[in-house]
Amino acid sequence: MKLIAFAILGCAITVFAQTEVVTTAAQTSRPTSSPKKKAAETGKTSPGTESKTEGPITTEIYADEASFDSGKNVGVFTGRVKVFDPRFNLQSDKLTVYLHKGEDQGLEKAIAEGNVGVVRDRPDPNGGPPTHAVGRSEHAVYTANDGSVELTGMPKVQQGTNMHIATSAETVMVINQDGHLNTHGPSRTEIRQEPKEEKPGSPAPSASPKP
Repeated sequence: MKLIAFAILGCAITVFAQTEVVTTAAQTSRPTSSPKKKAAETGKTSPGTESKTEGPITTEIYADEASFDSGKNVGVFTGRVKVFDPRFNLQSDKLTVYLHKGEDQGLEKAIAEGNVGVVRDRPDPNGGPPTHAVGRSEHAVYTANDGSVELTGMPKVQQGTNMHIATSAETVMVINQDGHLNTHGPSRTEIRQEPKEEKPGSPAPSASPKP
């Protein structure tokens, strides 16, 4: 898989696709490492997100095909699309990326279509490991302004062992930047609890005395 890289001001977007075109800006140079090596070095071999980011944000988009209209600041990616971003990870059949116009040309919005899967982390208030919010739908919109991901098309979201499932085609689920889920429309929630394991050596429950 060959490399397309384009970066704009504080938000750099690196794209890996079949064609080989290099466009750079804002003091961004072409990576010297291969995509596989870079993914291994950054721990991006599986979906996941980072809790906090400082400084410029880099979004990596892998796809079979990609096109970019610099006049409209729009990029279109198709075929096994995968997105690695410190704020979320995403996969889909097609992705359309919109960048801000003018001097601040950072990421404005991203629209994913077809077999969408998105992962966000919900921080543990007690300082423990974060809980993954894994959403699936046919359509998703990420808005950089508020950091929300909106899922439509019979969405369902799994948080830990619990599952939240839409029961209507009109239901909309929104995962905010902290990983919290808000649902608008009919849905079903499955709360699962694993049975407690008995500790070795613990006494077996005694039978009740017969009368």
